[in-house]
Amino acid sequence: MNLVTRIAAPLALALAIGGCSVGGMLGAGKAPVSLLTLTPEAAPAAESRRSAAAGEVVTIAVPVIAKELRTVKVPVQVSYTEVAYVKDLQWVDTPDRLFKDLLSETVRRTTTRVVLDPKQAALDPGLLVTGQIHKFGYDAAAQSVIVQFDGALSTAGGTRVETRRFEARVPSGDDATSVGVALNRAANQVALEAAGWIGG
Repeated sequence: MNLVTRIAAPLALALAIGGCSVGGMLGAGKAPVSLLTLTPEAAPAAESRRSAAAGEVVTIAVPVIAKELRTVKVPVQVSYTEVAYVKDLQWVDTPDRLFKDLLSETVRRTTTRVVLDPKQAALDPGLLVTGQIHKFGYDAAAQSVIVQFDGALSTAGGTRVETRRFEARVPSGDDATSVGVALNRAANQVALEAAGWIGG
């Protein structure tokens, strides 16, 4: 089954890894079958009003992402040196922005913290959350999606800095629907663990 679009190996080379065949390029101008977003799985918070003392708010920045993730396409790790993309599946926005929104909402839903956007940091940046997304796609050999996020917490002025790696792996089929559902689950697992760390 043709699942992904090759970008790294010669077009004449055909590989089959874990039942995932690597096929031709998507046609120019062809619309994707579906657009993927990230939906919070944590239950909504009951309270609608919050307050925080100076330095206690949380500001969550858009994380840095690897070059192969700077696209609305969903990457497939075919080998150590080759990356492809899931056919007929695209994000509604780049995954760095989607994950930042997911993490912000998860922190709001699972902690008592006041969460601000970086554009509101002039009010009180408080605890700044930054980080880097290393993996956010499908691993053909493992037949799983992998989300890996290195988070960093720093207080105003950088007097204290903490870092921690979060990773989730969810088994998945290689079709667009299965990959989309598994990525949302894995991203939520990472966001939930990171929210506990941030809110602690």
